[in-house]
Amino acid sequence: MRDHSEMDLMLKGYGLTTAKILYHFPDHPHLLQSFIWQDYDIAPKFPVLIRFIEFWQTKLDGPLHSVSYTHQKLIAPNEWHKVDGEFVLH
Repeated sequence: MRDHSEMDLMLKGYGLTTAKILYHFPDHPHLLQSFIWQDYDIAPKFPVLIRFIEFWQTKLDGPLHSVSYTHQKLIAPNEWHKVDGEFVLH
């Protein structure tokens, strides 16, 4: 997804998703550490976040405790207007 510009992603319906991930330390499972993850994703299915969580569970040692997230569409296609000219007033 990195081959698209941020503006292209926003115009396609992507919004900024921020996830706070709490996980257990591998050597000290009673301790929790937090990790903040942020990327452009599509609500309500969040395929990019789900793919990251699956990667975490299969490749990283620290087992997940919880994931909380927020999502904000920064721009929608109907909010974008092409401007062909400009009027300058003195």
